[in-house]
Amino acid sequence: MSDNQEENPIVENVEPPNVKLTAPTLFEMESTWLVVAKNRRVNRDWEALMQRHPENSLRCYEDLCTAPTTRQSGRVFPLKGKLYKGAWEYEVTKGDRVFYVPDAQQLKVIVYYAGKHPSPAPTL
Repeated sequence: MSDNQEENPIVENVEPPNVKLTAPTLFEMESTWLVVAKNRRVNRDWEALMQRHPENSLRCYEDLCTAPTTRQSGRVFPLKGKLYKGAWEYEVTKGDRVFYVPDAQQLKVIVYYAGKHPSPAPTL
């Protein structure tokens, strides 16, 4: 049996679920909720959003870590409809959004989209 293992392109393309979302560099507060990204692609999109709008992204991250299910008029709200059951939208800027699903039992927030405001809203 050879020690050389063949590369498996399928395995390499599989992304682990729930990658911890990259925290903004200025984030210093104690986190109540664990905030994770659905996969590495979402985390990469989040990092790009942090580079474009660091202050707004920091505020979003703080809100997701402390009170992700607190409505903020026009900024943070649950989505309506069967397709979006349990999903919330966070308006980071006028043109950028974060979509996430909070799990109150596990105190965990799964971010499944970060970036330009899509129409319609993405589903998990």
